[in-house]
Amino acid sequence: MRGLLLATLLCGAVWSVAQAQGRPNDFGRSSSTAGAGTDEESDSAKRARIRLDLAGAYFSEGRFDNALSEVKLALAADPNLPQALNLQGLVLAALGEEQKAEDSFKRALQLASTDGDVMHNYGWFLCQRGRYPEAGKLFERAVATPQYRTPNRTFLVQGICEARAGQLDLAELTLKRAYELEPANPAIAMNLADVLYRRGEYERARFYVRRVNNNAELRSAETLWLAARIENRLANPQGVRDLGNQLRASYPTSREAASFERGMFDE
Repeated sequence: MRGLLLATLLCGAVWSVAQAQGRPNDFGRSSSTAGAGTDEESDSAKRARIRLDLAGAYFSEGRFDNALSEVKLALAADPNLPQALNLQGLVLAALGEEQKAEDSFKRALQLASTDGDVMHNYGWFLCQRGRYPEAGKLFERAVATPQYRTPNRTFLVQGICEARAGQLDLAELTLKRAYELEPANPAIAMNLADVLYRRGEYERARFYVRRVNNNAELRSAETLWLAARIENRLANPQGVRDLGNQLRASYPTSREAASFERGMFDE
């Protein structure tokens, strides 16, 4: 289920930017501008906010070079703006500038040591590079921060990273915490089903994947394929055929449909 995990993590890499865009009053507020009262400081904060809004929009569209240009302008207006440094880290990571990305995350965390969004994104950055213990510490710090409002998202990526590290028991516990906070999130249900499948808990895995596949707007080639693999393990050939038919009909050219045709249930 590596494709499922990667797709989910890519979504996780964007969310903190979207969250920041939903709180425009937070832009431009840093140790250098928070509480400032002069017109000059207010203009600087406004310029930084506008540029950061644009950078976030470009990043969400995958226009990373444009995003980087705008985030640099935001930092020119306010060099100590943690949100801009956080976004710069995401953009640089997407562009393959790994050391510069890490430097941006570290600087953002220096300026905002209790910012859960920075911890989440920096942790995800480290997880992508196999630095699981370091990532785990940042995730734990994020969810322990009293003002952090979305621990469900961090539990999700933390559980995915634990699964990547082969810590399936721990991953199950973490993803269950995410599920308790946000049971309607299909990414959480799918990743929990995947972990349970890998642990041999097929009945329980079936429960969670069915919650996704029962919604036509949420099901995909990946969710149907996981369900087919679960039914195969449960020795339910009719269920396997039904899911295979759905794969053929809805996603005939997908990798998952090809795997089904070849009977590669244990890939």
